[in-house]
Amino acid sequence: MSKNIRGLSSREASKKNLYDAIVEATTGNGLAAGPHQEVASRYMTGKAAVYGTASFYEFLRGEHREKKIFICDGTACLVSGKQERLRKELLKFFTDQEIGAVTCLGQCHTNNAFLYNNATWSTDDLSQLGEILKRADAMKPVMSSGTNSDTPSMMAPFPGIESYYRPVLALVDSPETAVAEITRASLRGRGGAGFPFHVKLKASGDAAGDKKYVVCNADEGDPGAFSDRWLLEERPHAVLAGMLATGLITGADTGVLYIRGEYPESVTTIKGAIEELQLHGITGVDAGGTGRPFHFTVVEGSGAYICGEETSLLNSAEGLRPEVRTRPPFPAVYGLYGKPTVLSNVETFANIPFILREGGDKWASMGTEKSAGTKLVSLDGAFLRPGIYEVKMGTPLSYLFEEMGGGVRYPVKAWQIGGPLGGIVPATKVNDLTLDFESFASNGFLLGHAGVVSVPSHFAMSEFIKHLFDFTARESCGKCFPCRIGATRGYELIDRATGGQQKISRELLDDLLETMEAGSLCALGGGLPLPVKNALEWFAEELTPLFD
Repeated sequence: MSKNIRGLSSREASKKNLYDAIVEATTGNGLAAGPHQEVASRYMTGKAAVYGTASFYEFLRGEHREKKIFICDGTACLVSGKQERLRKELLKFFTDQEIGAVTCLGQCHTNNAFLYNNATWSTDDLSQLGEILKRADAMKPVMSSGTNSDTPSMMAPFPGIESYYRPVLALVDSPETAVAEITRASLRGRGGAGFPFHVKLKASGDAAGDKKYVVCNADEGDPGAFSDRWLLEERPHAVLAGMLATGLITGADTGVLYIRGEYPESVTTIKGAIEELQLHGITGVDAGGTGRPFHFTVVEGSGAYICGEETSLLNSAEGLRPEVRTRPPFPAVYGLYGKPTVLSNVETFANIPFILREGGDKWASMGTEKSAGTKLVSLDGAFLRPGIYEVKMGTPLSYLFEEMGGGVRYPVKAWQIGGPLGGIVPATKVNDLTLDFESFASNGFLLGHAGVVSVPSHFAMSEFIKHLFDFTARESCGKCFPCRIGATRGYELIDRATGGQQKISRELLDDLLETMEAGSLCALGGGLPLPVKNALEWFAEELTPLFD
């Protein structure tokens, strides 16, 4: 069934594909049968398939459209304690029914963001809310940024389109040389999994197909990580140049950026950058005079964290219900519309221009033997200098926190690093860790996306892990039982225990975590046990009263 719909949707991919048609039909009409029936007829699919897709997304549901303003309820905002104060102030301007919630807005350096009129706002001075709500344009909150590299890959100033894209366009004559440089760089995926990027290049390049794609996963909405948003808005051409280079190497002629709907400014900035490339002749039927076609297209997400999982993203872009695909086949050989696809995240693509310009060896030298290059790190509002930092792999975590981030403004007992599925690092372990995949893994943690969320000393660890279970239950695609049911049962266990109703059987919880870890189809359900286990190990004294 999915293959049939995928094939039908692909016929309209260059115009308005099934996903676009579903979003258009649902926006303003809700889940009314008439518009969905028209879409189903046009794309020769069933009403149930169209309804099942439309009803999946948070932004397309009726209760969402009834709201006028949305408060961020991501992990960083939750632990900061600012949400309720913001809500109380907003009640001076909106009714309770008009205020909604959304996760996450990528403003974790402020911890009090909200979405209004399709723009993201944030202020530490709540007395300014009335003035902010009158403005036509959003005001970007000031964030710190910096690097400990003399030759940063992503934070270097943008020199201009012509000079920046020249090394990329030269690849048409030497794709093998480009692959060799990227291989020497040992570039690993920056979305969290750390998969070698050159393996994807080779697999997709060698795959047979009359059509190939390059897809940028810009829907990775890990609360606490806002590096993707920074790149999309501050370094859009780094991302686009990396995608174009990938297309010239593998033979793809289309680059698709799937950007989360919670980042409206990112969508606007990227579309503007794509228009610049068209005006300079860098893209089109003869991209940069290479004799090769290449076009970019943007897909704006409709509110679903699971679309940050690569196969869910592909299904969503095709107009299917965004559930996780079983693998193999992998996207490199069977990706978007069933065609060979190189799919990677924003930061991975953003490093490619530097590697091609300066050489793989130079990029690799900024890191360790197994974790090469630099990594963007997001520091939340607990730090005195919150913001984005480009950090050489292998840098001591204590140096990042104290010297670059300036230390914290209030006592912190732990940091969750790598998103809601990342490990919980107790304050006592910071001096033992360096910023690289191996150091974190060997100590029982996960570097992941390198978003840092600070857990204040007063914040109950039981409430923190209950939040993680709740987040997973809400954001599960529902395809596999271990994730969908397991997260809900985990939340219920913690909720009853913290409410004094029933203590937790440790054996039952351990069985639940093992089932989720071993049986989930993707990292959402499979990754949740890690932070829970970390909490049980490092905060046993605090959590012991919850157990039999």
